[in-house]
Amino acid sequence: MGDDLTIRRADASDLPGVLALARRALGWTDDSTEFLEWKHLQNPFGDSPMWLALDGERIAGFRAFLRWEFTAGGDRVVRAVRAVDTATDPDYQGRGIFTLLTQTAIGELPDLGVEMIFNTPNEKSLPGYLKMGWSEVGRLPVAVMPTSWRFPFVVASARAAAERAPVPTASGEAPDDVFSSPELDDLFASQPHESTLSTRRSREFLRWRYGNKMLGYRVVMLDHDHVARGMAIFRRRRRGRAAEAVLCDAIAPVADHRQLRRLTRRVAATAGADYVIRIDAAPFTIDPFVRVPRIGPVLVCRLVDGGPVPSLGRWGLGMGDIELF
Repeated sequence: MGDDLTIRRADASDLPGVLALARRALGWTDDSTEFLEWKHLQNPFGDSPMWLALDGERIAGFRAFLRWEFTAGGDRVVRAVRAVDTATDPDYQGRGIFTLLTQTAIGELPDLGVEMIFNTPNEKSLPGYLKMGWSEVGRLPVAVMPTSWRFPFVVASARAAAERAPVPTASGEAPDDVFSSPELDDLFASQPHESTLSTRRSREFLRWRYGNKMLGYRVVMLDHDHVARGMAIFRRRRRGRAAEAVLCDAIAPVADHRQLRRLTRRVAATAGADYVIRIDAAPFTIDPFVRVPRIGPVLVCRLVDGGPVPSLGRWGLGMGDIELF
């Protein structure tokens, strides 16, 4: 199983070769490393730990883990990674390169300060993760809000994989304009401590996560001039024949539920999509949302020390935390 291959850490100088591999193995059409650099080198949580499988100088496989940080009640920070990009050269398929790279990472991540690995694999790759020691946490509940007359006619096609490229829209505000407001600090300061594992938000994180123009994120606010009164982040993308608005995050002063509902409706009214989709972990779905069974992504997790993983109820994830990009 890959005994004649060399495994080593990857860095920025390897990204052109990684991009060439992704074109060959995954059909990527990117013509520069800009997207990989943004994703793996500009993350405010830190550079992504990345590994290569090499046959001499040839890249036979690549594996990357995106750094992520959660708060877990009070000031406790959990340093995690998302298992994300992986590619194997078609000429090296069947030689266990994915497993070899992943097991190498598992052995080295503790020395990089990582406590937890999480991701949402598809049905095809899920058994492989479970075999390597991941635990299935559960299926994240998804709810949709129909917003156009087309919804009944296109919803059946929406079980297809979503496209990475956005459906452009001028609705809402540009993220860079909103996230430069000094009022953003007041909005963050108003938030109660979360008892669940929730992404550690900051101005720097929002700028990185949602500021990439290639992904087309937009922001709506309850008051155009005052972000401190609440904002929601969304983007439009194509899924089958449907145009969906992904509600990635919504932040209201003191997490007021009435204001959060107003923000959701503001997205629905301005996005110009067939429906709005969100992660809905509440015991009962409210608003004009409908819980859709059996379509939410399956969350899996592994603690690097081998301990028990947090149960589904202890996670406070939104679409922006698990969206593939």
